[in-house]
Amino acid sequence: QVQLVESGGGLVQAGGSLRLSCAASGRTFSSGTMGWFRQAPGKEREKVASIAWSAGTTYYTDSVKGRFAISRDNAKNTVYLQMNSLKPEDTAVYYCNARVGASIYWGQGTQVTVSS
Repeated sequence: QVQLVESGGGLVQAGGSLRLSCAASGRTFSSGTMGWFRQAPGKEREKVASIAWSAGTTYYTDSVKGRFAISRDNAKNTVYLQMNSLKPEDTAVYYCNARVGASIYWGQGTQVTVSS
């Protein structure tokens, strides 16, 4: 059974930084992608960033380009999201996501709140 466990969320002032971590267990990821989605109250879940596990190719949604950075540690089966210059509009529950073939896995979510 694959489990994704997020950590690192919290409350931060605008302009501050947070680093989210997503530790995967239950299988070793050598292919597919891992990424982060977020969902703010009253809004749909949106894809924030992703990284290809083998090639390291990254994707960022336009609103976080230049501020967020996704990375992975293959040995630890962990993906990180470094979030800098945070804005109040970044406030949301952030979910870790893993896709391998037709299988999709989700973490339980971690709250990120940015105060103005």
